[in-house]
Amino acid sequence: MYVVNRRTVVDQATDEAVRIRKALGAKAELRSVADALQSLAAFSSDIPLAISTLRGQFADNAEWRNDPTRPAVIVGTVDMIGSRLLFAGYGCGFKSRPLHAGFLGQDTLLVHDEAHLEPAFQELIVAIEAEQQRCCEFGRFRVMALTATSRTDGEQSGLTDADRKHAVVRKRIEAKKGITFCAADDQNHVADEVAERALKHKGGGQAILVFLRELKNLHNVAKKIDAECPGQVQSLTGTMRGLERDALAKEDAIFARFMPKPGPGVTPQLGTVYLVCTSAGEVGIDISADHLVCDLTPFESMAQRFGRVNRFGTGDARIDVVYESKSDEKKKDDPYEHARWATLRLLRTLPTNRARRRDASPAALGNVPVSDRQAAFTPPPVILPVSDILFDAWALTSVRERLPGRPPVADWLHGLAEWEPPETHVGWREEVDVLSTERLGKCKPEDLLDDYPLKPHELLQDNSSRVFKELERMVDRHSDREMGAWLIEPDGEVTVLPLRRLVERGRQNLDHRTVLLAPKAGGLKGGMLDGAEKFDEACSYDVADSWTDQAGTARRCRVWDDEEPPEGMRLVRAVDIRPFADDEPEGDEEAPGRRYWYWYVQPRSADDDGSRTARQKQGLSPHLQSAERFASALVAKLKLSEPEASAITLAARWHDLGKHRAIWQRSIANRDYPQQVLAKSGRGGRLLDLNDYRHEFGSLIDLEKRQHADFGQLAWDVRDLVLHLIAAHHGRARPHFPLDEAFDPEREESDAAEVARKVPRRFARLQRQYGRWGLAYIESLVRAADVLASQARDASISGPVESVATPTKDGAR
Repeated sequence: MYVVNRRTVVDQATDEAVRIRKALGAKAELRSVADALQSLAAFSSDIPLAISTLRGQFADNAEWRNDPTRPAVIVGTVDMIGSRLLFAGYGCGFKSRPLHAGFLGQDTLLVHDEAHLEPAFQELIVAIEAEQQRCCEFGRFRVMALTATSRTDGEQSGLTDADRKHAVVRKRIEAKKGITFCAADDQNHVADEVAERALKHKGGGQAILVFLRELKNLHNVAKKIDAECPGQVQSLTGTMRGLERDALAKEDAIFARFMPKPGPGVTPQLGTVYLVCTSAGEVGIDISADHLVCDLTPFESMAQRFGRVNRFGTGDARIDVVYESKSDEKKKDDPYEHARWATLRLLRTLPTNRARRRDASPAALGNVPVSDRQAAFTPPPVILPVSDILFDAWALTSVRERLPGRPPVADWLHGLAEWEPPETHVGWREEVDVLSTERLGKCKPEDLLDDYPLKPHELLQDNSSRVFKELERMVDRHSDREMGAWLIEPDGEVTVLPLRRLVERGRQNLDHRTVLLAPKAGGLKGGMLDGAEKFDEACSYDVADSWTDQAGTARRCRVWDDEEPPEGMRLVRAVDIRPFADDEPEGDEEAPGRRYWYWYVQPRSADDDGSRTARQKQGLSPHLQSAERFASALVAKLKLSEPEASAITLAARWHDLGKHRAIWQRSIANRDYPQQVLAKSGRGGRLLDLNDYRHEFGSLIDLEKRQHADFGQLAWDVRDLVLHLIAAHHGRARPHFPLDEAFDPEREESDAAEVARKVPRRFARLQRQYGRWGLAYIESLVRAADVLASQARDASISGPVESVATPTKDGAR
């Protein structure tokens, strides 16, 4: 896993991984490497290396989790990877959170790039590594920190004398970059001075990079430059919605001028061009400008900015650093401000170059004394300690309600810093307007978002105070109409309320939360939140269905019941938006009938573990047979020992026994039951309301009470693990089944109650034995076998279940 806290860098790192993978298949000298990678996987594939990101085109494409034996490169941000490691996966439903935690937290090397930016996350992953070692967990979890801006060691501490003599390395670390200082009258005039300095380059035909730490200053500077050089300026901020940010990096002609390798089909714009950025353009992003103009920030930020100009040492860059002439007396005790002014003093001590400017080359910055650098760094956040109690609480993923002692994970990912205000995510979905409180009926918003999660391309992120002000403007604009909103808590809980009521509750209710708006509310301009912007039919607000794969094919879509279902997709939810209407109105032709909204996904792009989305109809017996074979192959390739290997294989053999119920078969529209017993309905099946029956709970009852097959002859520890793996294969039983799911309509009520009581105790016992990530990993192997069986093309409707060697009570097999 490669983790860095900048979304643009995630995209560029993914592109690098793709180039490596292409080289593995194209270059003869790398054939042995490709063959070695292939040999590690349990199942053959044309692609020896899986690549997944947790955003963009490769966003959770399941390559990394469908076959856990297959080598994979996974790229993501601190939030995306970190939340998954803590069983709280942002953008994941509760059912898939243990799967992500298990597979990301075991048999993994986590490379944390730009680790100086996220010291809290660095300490967290080191603590996870230590906790797994303490608990003797299943697989290895190892951590590597990378940084080019260390708080302690020198900049080039990793370079040898031979490295420094290399022609390419020498050109880059000695690249010509000269600093000129400019004092503005006060903080209010810094943006004006930055714009004026930037416009002095307008006739040079070069690429000019501008950095500003405040968003309002960025907008002012971009506006002034555009007035003088229309069509020659582009902005890059962390507040843009993911869709527009992705398009900027891949399609924008101005941005392409700053990239060493523009995207295919993009012609870089000629003449003088300007890229105006906030910190979103500072870290890790592979861009290079001819000259730079910026305001003053702490040292590590300035060093990163300098790294985006004359990056390859081929030019002679001028850097204009603009600052206010004196510090703000009101901020005299602000540690962030202290770091800014310490940075200015440090930069003034750098040696001068031939142009009598201060030398900002990597070589010069690397020679800055450690003590001076430390005094000029942004103060580290307050880093909260983790504990075994917290890890235990976060692992209780089937408890979806708020739980005392289980705080949101955000503060452990980033730490607490007074100078970094809380942020809020904002998105737009048709559901907010279509599914009012009355129309939701039995549907829980949380369940809808489990099946159709919010993806990074749908969301923008901004300071909570700014979001609140824009929402206030939106409410004022809609004074004649009540607009709805969904407020999503960090743990996934959703509150449905009027937008006006949300604003009345105050800004604090937005901190670290997501606001989902109806498209008709408007408020989107250039990919950024603008409460004054009216709804425009030409603007794409709800872009949930714009999630595409590498080939540009839609991964999911929603259609109404009078529209044709999409070819090759699998239905995951049928939303009844008229739950109280008659199916066939009698007497009154004008009376509204039932109305359904069907949600589809590509079979290999499902947002649960993928096992629900079979390409074709599968009988129950052949599906269990297939899952057993896949599980056996996985444990053999992973060289798992006993009793885990047998328990995983046997759990796969029996995991879906509870589907042999009339209520479940009706839910997948199988009209031939009991003559034909299905495990999967295939692409064309319509999902119906099956109340709250859970087939995995039915499987538990069949095994425990009916002593199914050879289950009663198993050793006690194998039985215990088999039962838990079956109970947990769709995300329940961690630690429980909710009361409304702990029943079986075709079995005795007393049996169901007894089985339900054992589930939490079994989970606690096994988690102590295997550790949090270790148990989740074992569970996920069964889920992977189920996915592989569900997506197998050769499953038939009938056929016997093959047997496997079964350990008995005395250990014989």
